[in-house]
Amino acid sequence: MLIFFIGHWFSSLFVQTFFLHRFASHRMFKLSERWLKFWYVTTVILQGVSFLNPRAYAILHRRHHAYSDGVLDPHSPMRHRNVFSLMRETYENYLTALSRNNKEFEKYGSNIPEWPWLDRLADQWSVRIGFVVVYTLIYIVFAPSIWWFLLLPIHFIMGPIHGAIVNWGGHKYGYVNHPDTGDHSRNTLPFDFLTLGELFQNNHHHSPGRLNFAHRWYEIDPVYWVIRLMAVIGLVQITDTKLKQI
Repeated sequence: MLIFFIGHWFSSLFVQTFFLHRFASHRMFKLSERWLKFWYVTTVILQGVSFLNPRAYAILHRRHHAYSDGVLDPHSPMRHRNVFSLMRETYENYLTALSRNNKEFEKYGSNIPEWPWLDRLADQWSVRIGFVVVYTLIYIVFAPSIWWFLLLPIHFIMGPIHGAIVNWGGHKYGYVNHPDTGDHSRNTLPFDFLTLGELFQNNHHHSPGRLNFAHRWYEIDPVYWVIRLMAVIGLVQITDTKLKQI
């Protein structure tokens, strides 16, 4: 069961940072149409219950960069007393981005991958409940004791938990390499094994288009190296121009 939990944690996290963040939000690399569809479907499967619509995710993230820790930031911890309040505001802004009815949000909605029928399918409550059933059956069959079932709620809201850790911790705890970002972003871990590079928030806010979130010799962004390997074997085409010169 521990293998299943860790596998779901990191696989869901990988598609969030690789596909939703670095590709959909920032276009740090290019994907062929075949691989774009592959990763779109993979994101739906691996995020499961907590699938995040790529367009809505990208709009919120781009708005976050435009107004980081300001009044219009869709998820700044500076305005909240606890992480649950932050998660509630993030969810409300996510629904606003999903609705396509807000002109201020729509300004950030260009050049984002969309697959309308798959988005609608993945957002059906029947599909989300289906994932809940699958996770629960896995625990019923393999859990060695009932105490393991306490992990089930984490599976159900895996994506929001990842976002809360990054948005809260990455703007409250850690060290600063770049004090000129104009916000409260921090680097929480020098080797970000917990969120696969996402907790290098200060580095990322300093250079939003840079593929490697690690900026110092002692910092390690594991997903950066995965994408570099993908580029070598031809699965992606890197668009970070500074990286191409290395």
